[in-house]
This record gives sequence, C-alpha cells and structure tokens, in this order.
Amino acid sequence: MNPTDYKDPEYFHKVVDCQYACPAHTPVPHYIRLIAEGKYTEAYMVNWESNVFPGVLGRTCDRPCEPACRRGRVEEEPVAICRLKRVAADFKDDISAYLPEIPKNKNGKKIALIGAGPASLTVARDLAPLGYEIHIYDDQSKGGGMMRSQIPSFRLPEKVLDDEVNLILDMGLVQHFNQYVTSLKSILTEGYDSVFVGTGAPRGKDLPNLPGRLEAKGNIHIGIEWLASVAFEHTHKIGKRVIVLGGGNTAMDCCRTSRRLGGEEVKVIVRSPFGEMKASPWEIEDAMHEDIPILENHVPLSFAHENGKLTGMYFQKVRAEYDEAGKRKLIPTGEPDVFVEADDVIVAIGQENRFEWIEPDLGLEFDKWGMPVIDEATFSSSLPQVFFGGDAALGPKNVITAVAQGHQAAISIDLFCQQKSIQDRPAPFVTLYSTKMGIHEWSYDNDVSGDIRFKVPHADKRITLKDRKKEVELGFDLKTAFKEAERCLNCDVQTVFTESKCIECDACMDVCPTKCITFTTNEDSEDELRNKLLIPAVNKTQEILVSDVLKTGKILVKDEDVCLHCGLCAERCPTSAWDMQNFMYKTAKAGCH
Repeated sequence: MNPTDYKDPEYFHKVVDCQYACPAHTPVPHYIRLIAEGKYTEAYMVNWESNVFPGVLGRTCDRPCEPACRRGRVEEEPVAICRLKRVAADFKDDISAYLPEIPKNKNGKKIALIGAGPASLTVARDLAPLGYEIHIYDDQSKGGGMMRSQIPSFRLPEKVLDDEVNLILDMGLVQHFNQYVTSLKSILTEGYDSVFVGTGAPRGKDLPNLPGRLEAKGNIHIGIEWLASVAFEHTHKIGKRVIVLGGGNTAMDCCRTSRRLGGEEVKVIVRSPFGEMKASPWEIEDAMHEDIPILENHVPLSFAHENGKLTGMYFQKVRAEYDEAGKRKLIPTGEPDVFVEADDVIVAIGQENRFEWIEPDLGLEFDKWGMPVIDEATFSSSLPQVFFGGDAALGPKNVITAVAQGHQAAISIDLFCQQKSIQDRPAPFVTLYSTKMGIHEWSYDNDVSGDIRFKVPHADKRITLKDRKKEVELGFDLKTAFKEAERCLNCDVQTVFTESKCIECDACMDVCPTKCITFTTNEDSEDELRNKLLIPAVNKTQEILVSDVLKTGKILVKDEDVCLHCGLCAERCPTSAWDMQNFMYKTAKAGCH
C-alpha cells in the first residue's frame, strides 16, 4: 500500500470521529477543552461559528457526534458532547464584542429567504456580514421555524430560542413576519438576486382512509400541527385518555406535552418493534420516566366513535419477520384485535413538504415524490437563482442538518451573485501543529479522566408535569461540566509519525494500550495488511495509517479506529519520531473564496 497522505485534510478530519459525524463539522474536542479551561464564551463562539444555535442544540440536538465518540469504544457511554455545548451557552459572558460587523453600505445584492427556520437563519447569518440585503419571510409572528413550533418549551425554553434567533434577525434583516408566501413567481419578480427556500416540511402525515377518521375528526389531531397550536397558545388542554401514534421524536414530544395539558392516561402506540423506534433513545427514556407506556407491534385498524365522539381505537397485533436482506415484514399474530380507550388521538407518523405555492410553469423541476430536484453539494435547483435547504431540500431530518445545508447554500448564493461557478467550492481551513512544550510536556491536558459519563440532573416531575414551560433538564453545573469534559480523549490531537527519525526500537508498539501500532512488511492488498497487524484492523470505515518504507524494509501501520490519542507513543519514543499535533478543521463559509 502507498504511504498515508497526511496533507489530505479529510484524512485527519475522519479520525476526529465526533466532528466528522457532525453535519456542520463542529470542532468538538476544541470547544470541550475550552470548557475544561473555564473559557465558556470562547467555547460558545466556536459553536456559534459552526452550528449557529449552541443553546438550542445543547438541549435538542439529535447528537450524531455521540455514537461516533471514541470514548464509547473503551467504555459503554460516550462523552456528553451535546450537554457540554449547553454548558458553553449557559455560562458564556456577553458575546456582542465577538459578533461580526454588519456593513452599513450594502453590496448591491438582495436576497429573499422563504421561511425563518434554522436553514434560512444560517444563510442570513453567513451572508449579512458580507453586505447582502436580506429579506426574510415567514407566516409565524417570530423566527425559528420548527424550533419554535415543534420543540416544546419544557425541552427548549422560549428565552433561549429568542436570544439565538434574535442574534441573527438583528443583523439588519428586513423582516416580513405574519406573511405567508403564496407565489414564488411573485417573489422572483421583486428584484431579488437570489431566493432561498427553507420552508421545512410543514405538513403532518395523516391516516385519512382509516375507518372512523372523518366521523371522529374533532378529537383526532396531526402531531406537528397540534404541537404548533400548543406552542402559540391556541390549545391549552387535552382529554384524560390520549393515544399518540408514531415512534419518532415528534411522537415523544406529543405524548410528553399531553401529560402537561391534562392527559392522565397517555399511551404511545407503534407498529414496529420497540427497538426499531425512530425516536432518540434519550427521548424515549424521558417519556417513559414520565409514566408513559409504549405499546409495540400494534397496527391501527380503525377509530371507534359514538354519536360523533371518539371513544378509542382498534389495533391488530403483529410480529416482525425479516428476510435475508434484512427487510422487515409485519405478520399478524392471530390474537384478537386490541381496543384502547381514548378521548383524543394524536397522529405523529411523519411529515411531508408543501410546495403548492411554487407555480408549475416556472421551470423548477420536481421528482416523482414531489420534492425539488436539488444538487446535494450546492443545494441549487433547476432555476439557477433559487436554492433550497433544510427539510424543504432533502426531506425531514433535524436542526443540525438544516444548519449544515444552510452554510453550503450560503456559499452557493454568494458565488452565484458574484457570477462565479457554484461548483468551485472553497476548501476547508486546516492547521496541524505540534503541541510539544518539553520532552514529555504537552500544551493540552492528556491525563484523561477515568470517570464514567455523568448524568444531567432533571427537575422533579411532580413540578414539570404541571407546567409545560418548566424545563426538565437542568444542565451540568460547572464542577460536573469540568469532570465530563475531562473524559474527552482529545481526538483532534493527532499522532504524527516521521519515518526518518524512527530507529525501529518497538517502544511505541510496546507501550500502546490498545496495541494499535505494528511494524511489519507491506502488502498490496489493504485487507491482507489489516489482517496481519498485531490486532487485526477490522473496522474498515476508519483508515489505517501507513508509513513509508523504514530502514529495515518494514513499514509502520497504526489502526486509527482504536487509537486513544493518549500520547504514550510520543512520550516513549527516544527520537521524537512520534509527535502529538493539534489538527484544526473548519469548514469554509460564504466569503472564504
């Protein structure tokens, strides 16, 4: 095999598993070290530059970084990355001095943002400092989109959302709130140089063909619409017996909100096995902690009603069978149908997009599912001046994905407005520098804590279930935050090997706690090389580091998958062939070209 090319910025980026897994590529170990140093404002700004909503995401993120965390490979629980983000938000100082300056004299280009959710706000945050005149449209009275309408206040306090949304709205945006855009054609005729569509997926899926749906419609609610009605204080109560259909995060928000609005017997009922629910494990855990049972393998059959009033639902009991390809099929068990009493049913089985406001004669191409045809790298549509992002672009996902797409769309809009190719994307900003201070001294703390993951304290449910605005999670205090931050393995401090300094003494191989270093002969086949290591490198999703040929004709190979970045190889090496080097990877933003 050829030697590893360290100069490829994606090589070490992939080794920082948490950052690589984050759609916005937030430099996670960097901000965790800042938290450990008590630099909460600096940690917040690192997040703000990348993910835009640290206070929001520190409470509500889907946490793709945590399953990727290297700490989870040596013990059961990863670092509490998401909740440490919240620490930076909760304990930061005034950040006004760190915010970008907004030019008074604009650059002559005018942009329309349709929808004021996380994707649109990210575009605004990136383009406003460059002098663009930005107009933002939304049918709600405030910005935030689904963050405001679909995330309950007991998970995301209104003040936290307002503070972070207003940071962007106050960048000189021209605000058109309480205004539903009914025509893309009319927007395109108003002199905008580019239009960004970030309208989300605002239509909840229904069960229109289920018997009894029409007759009992007064007590059947669509999940995301019902949550929005609660958020904007149009709905204040619900029946004592509530069924929530669906196994995603929206269903968890609906059932927990129901408990706070008068639901005494709230049940979540899902078609799938419990282990295949789409909701985040911690959301399911929180729902169950609030005494909400989850009934698995129940397929809805009909709504029961008397005199136009809902009385419950009938379900067929099923079991899951899987073919050789792993495809699931639900098979009836033959047991009697199950009747569950209910005063109200909330349907939370998915979301869909709404593009009836986009005229078919504009030339904007849609696929067979009614979604716009989008370039997944540039987020451009078949109309050169129209770009999409967030749930409106590639379907419902989450806030952090919407932010990441907003960043990329902003780059495209900036390039388009300057009449440059939107395919010519700016490269990420990358640095790699030694952290060595003395022979065995480092500029970072590599004495990693042996603690297991610390639990985030929760408010008493006897209090929170009586007040839908009372935040359940209380967040880490500073002492616990420090302890949790010390669990981070500093995966961005890379082990960099210099062949010319190596004397092949095997000291690094002997001292390595995970036996991830091997001196061996090279092979043409990567599989053969992986299998002949001291411990075979079986995880092919992560790279192996391959050195150039050493003096004996052997090579050094390191399995990046199991390396703990402990620095023992660099401390033990008598010739400094190993060095611990800090790797910083920042994604490019609009204006970097």
